[in-house]
Amino acid sequence: MRSVRRRRPAAGLLSASLTVLSAALLTGCFASGGADGGSGGSDGPPSGSSSGGRLRVALAFPPTENFSPYGADATLLSRLGVTEGLTRLDGNGAATPALAESWTRENARTWLFTLREARFQDGTEVTPAAVAASLTHATRATPLPTALSGVSLTATPSGDHRVRVTTEAADPALPQRLAGPSLAVLAPKAFKAFTADGADGANVKRGAAGGGAKAGEGVRPDLVATATGPFALAKVNGSASATLSRFDDYWGGRAHASGVDAKFIADGTARANALRSGDVDIAEAIPVSQAASLTEGTAREVPTARNTSLVLNTRSGVFADPAIRAAARAAIDTPALAKGVYEGHADPGQGLYGPALTWAEGKRVRPAGRARPASAQDVRAALEGRAVTLATYDNRPELPETAQVLQQRLEKAGFTVKLTVREYGRLESDALAGKFDAVVAARNSMLDTGDPVSILSSDFTCDGSYNLALLCDKAVDRAVATADAVADQGERQDAAMAAEARILGTDAVVPLVHQRIIVGVAPSVRGVDLDPYERSLVTAGTRR
Repeated sequence: MRSVRRRRPAAGLLSASLTVLSAALLTGCFASGGADGGSGGSDGPPSGSSSGGRLRVALAFPPTENFSPYGADATLLSRLGVTEGLTRLDGNGAATPALAESWTRENARTWLFTLREARFQDGTEVTPAAVAASLTHATRATPLPTALSGVSLTATPSGDHRVRVTTEAADPALPQRLAGPSLAVLAPKAFKAFTADGADGANVKRGAAGGGAKAGEGVRPDLVATATGPFALAKVNGSASATLSRFDDYWGGRAHASGVDAKFIADGTARANALRSGDVDIAEAIPVSQAASLTEGTAREVPTARNTSLVLNTRSGVFADPAIRAAARAAIDTPALAKGVYEGHADPGQGLYGPALTWAEGKRVRPAGRARPASAQDVRAALEGRAVTLATYDNRPELPETAQVLQQRLEKAGFTVKLTVREYGRLESDALAGKFDAVVAARNSMLDTGDPVSILSSDFTCDGSYNLALLCDKAVDRAVATADAVADQGERQDAAMAAEARILGTDAVVPLVHQRIIVGVAPSVRGVDLDPYERSLVTAGTRR
């Protein structure tokens, strides 16, 4: 492949763009982990330098949707350095340039993005038409990417180097939204195959195991060498492993490593053992029980916006009653969970925004309108001799132990509890369908957009695309809509906290702990991106 001539943005243009950005973007201070031992960005060696060795990486979650970029697998692709969008997030959650080198806000609903010169991994140029088409496919995906929950947007080419993005309603957080892994930009080749009716979307429904797409559900875009990141997906071995090749024409400079060999190892102890034995160079999500046994200096603790929560089914079953939900919430001892199960590597749950988001503490609003907890006798009467199903997944090893502790606490409060533990890929679709009474889940509240309001829309509104609680509360919807209309950074955070109080007041979700993630890194490895948003791990600068 021939090299791409890189345009350097004029200082005035970039400065003006960032000035507009600073007024419009809606982020607060974030305790960022940053890159480990070197640049975590795209500062690869010059084209003529020697190649580095291949990186061996163990990831906790296997692909559940055949590497569809529109669901949970999108984060796998971004963490492996395969995909990227128009923007990316910095440590404070602000949008910074990626495939777009600058942008301006033309009016309340319209933004103009100027593209840098870059190529897709199949050798074709990143053009405004290709970017607009890729974003359009994402808006038609089934299910809709969580980053687009509650948002309708249109992307159109504008001249040789620009893309105009217009939203149906004002969206001050659009540059952050476009940094979401599920809105990665893909080459036209990725979308060649479609169903007869022309629908776009994932090859497999969110979380469904096996089976191809049905008419109207669309097909999965082809991710083999059609993205723009420093590493190209070359081969996928089901849900066991994937092979990535270095993309030598990456716009940010050729990567240090010659490629990546990724293994998907759901068992946390097995991931830690693979790191200890030298079988892998990087292992994500090391269990807290294994951290102390790693070689000194290899366990890197990262403060994140990830929360472990108890989510209650508000639509059906015993937890449809607010008083029963309140009884479950009152039974839980969050400091004991943080100290016991997480061995001090987590903070007791305070809300949907934890201490890693430093702006949240001074803005927290006391939940109002909570129901009075039912007594143990009333709980037993409501159950009528039945057990509630409490489900979780074992990809994060602390979750089953957390669920066991909750089981004991709930049973003391009058509940009879049946515990179900599966791998995440076999749990998600049933959880979204309301087949469990309660779910213990870990969720990064800033993962999808970096905007504090977006997580509320996707997870707790009537039309939310990841609403595990199946919550549909008009007061909550109004509070979230009010927050989403605010442009000023500080005022938007205030409105988000008011909406958080409304959500917590329903007891649909009980925050348990705010997590710190432990990443295992071999002593010889440099440049791992210890990203508080958990979107990035391997970059062009990662090497051994």
